[in-house]
Amino acid sequence: MDHIRNFCIIAHIDHGKSTLADRLIQACGAIAERDFRDQILDSMDIERERGITIKAATISLRYTAADGREYVLNLLDTPGHVDFSHEVRRSLLSCEGALLVVDASQGVEAQTVANLFLAMEHELAILPIINKIDLPSADVDRIRIEIHEDLDLDPFEAIPISAREGTNIEAVLEGIVTKLPPPKGDPGAPAKALVFDAYYDPYRGAVLLVRVFDGTIQPGQEVLFLHTGARYEVEEVGLHRLGRVQTQSLGAGSVGYVIAGVKRIRDIDIGDTLTDARRPAAGPVPGYRPAKPVVFSSIYPMASDDYQDLAGAIEKLALNDAALVWEKTASAALGFGFRCGFLGLLHLDVFQERLAREYGMDLILSAPSVRYHVTLKSGENKEVDNPSDWPDPNGIERVEEPYIKATILIPEEFIGPVMSLCRDFRAASQNMSHLAVGRVEVKAEMPLAEVLFEFYDRLKNLTRGYGSFDYDPLDYRESDIVRVDILVNKERVDALSYLVHREKARSRALHYCERLAETIPRHQFKIPIQGAIGSDILCRTTINPYRKDVLAKCYGGDISRKRKLLEKQKKGKKRMKVVGNVEIPQDAFVAVLRTEKKS
Repeated sequence: MDHIRNFCIIAHIDHGKSTLADRLIQACGAIAERDFRDQILDSMDIERERGITIKAATISLRYTAADGREYVLNLLDTPGHVDFSHEVRRSLLSCEGALLVVDASQGVEAQTVANLFLAMEHELAILPIINKIDLPSADVDRIRIEIHEDLDLDPFEAIPISAREGTNIEAVLEGIVTKLPPPKGDPGAPAKALVFDAYYDPYRGAVLLVRVFDGTIQPGQEVLFLHTGARYEVEEVGLHRLGRVQTQSLGAGSVGYVIAGVKRIRDIDIGDTLTDARRPAAGPVPGYRPAKPVVFSSIYPMASDDYQDLAGAIEKLALNDAALVWEKTASAALGFGFRCGFLGLLHLDVFQERLAREYGMDLILSAPSVRYHVTLKSGENKEVDNPSDWPDPNGIERVEEPYIKATILIPEEFIGPVMSLCRDFRAASQNMSHLAVGRVEVKAEMPLAEVLFEFYDRLKNLTRGYGSFDYDPLDYRESDIVRVDILVNKERVDALSYLVHREKARSRALHYCERLAETIPRHQFKIPIQGAIGSDILCRTTINPYRKDVLAKCYGGDISRKRKLLEKQKKGKKRMKVVGNVEIPQDAFVAVLRTEKKS
């Protein structure tokens, strides 16, 4: 175990984690130059297109150090966006050390601080890296000051590198083997391994990614999942080296994969502990915490016949996305679907795009919402995240919505616009503190529902890309939350209802009505589209009818004949409006629900 190093790379989004991982892989000779491509560990097209890491990826590298000894470096590349912090947390459980990457021009940002605290919580050794020193705007001395003042780390331990140009990568590898500790464990103890991730192979079933803490796991061994109680016989174990490389066993301190013929995906819980069925470990690996979703949305197939395919696709994706929570739901307008919980809007967006790309699903998503605490006059307490479950307003005593503690790091020139932005999004309290020269940290307590839609984008626009944002759940506070219904021809469309603070109800309802008026085709009768809270109408748009020219055949004659024809047409349209059904095309739901509210 002295020759093993388990470490991860953590940083704020877009500080060069994946590029550094590429250089480490090349420096260790793990891939031939002709086979290399940028972001080699980012296996999904969506990761490569957006330039972000979504899934933590692992690879085992062989490195011969300056002292001549050969080491096995188990690298875990982690996401940087706040929505994927659960991936980071699981990766940290499997490591003894972390490379903390800081951009030489951007400096310490919100997620840098958040990930550092996560690493310290798991007692990891931290090796700071200053990346992008090749940029004209790079200021290594300023970044060292920020590392000292903002992160309380030794600034002289920080290694300045350029991951893009490969500058000083050898120093990083030497830092890993000299500054980061080897794993600890008892090879003779009962097998105990953390299942920190998994993915589905259509030919082999679930492939489990594990970190072995004690004992050994080898083919032919019967293993037990401590949480679910499922038992399986191990078929294959090995290491990840840009592909699965089979080995004879996985010993204490190793990071690798286990194939045990797991076909029933529900038998697996990410974060479960794998142990020997005949000689089980005394208890699970400590420290794992399940993800708590904060954003909820209903997902429906475009065609109702695709429901079973959608169910299978979500099951397989959930194996690879441990933060996802889902349950069955139904809508009068859209049929059967699933109510899903996510860690944020980017998590939701990536999930629906993965369903579309990897499984060919055409989907409709309901408006995202958060979970509210509702106290009824009867004394009963309810948790509501779905507008269709909202109780009768007359029976509600009070409603509480979730608040977050937002941390915003900005250059000091943007203090005024950012404070104003926070007020626009109902920030309850704000305070700021000056960090290193020219940098300010703004802390604000805000409703989570407010930052779901466009807060992050507006922050980036206001600060010309220099602002960074991170948040932690805080508590629940009383608020004036209402359910807004969308009525089409005076009939409520349940899939379009949403929960919102009363002061923002009208602007969002008007947006919905205008989008529907643009996408619902004209009928033979006038169609009113209204936004309403209970019986109170907030706004209205109207789709005008087709009109047949019934006077075309009247080329002259008495005016009373023309009036008689017009009255007859008027009565027919009135009767049609009462008995006629408005056909809302699926495109109308997509147009409304995929378009964010305009400010």
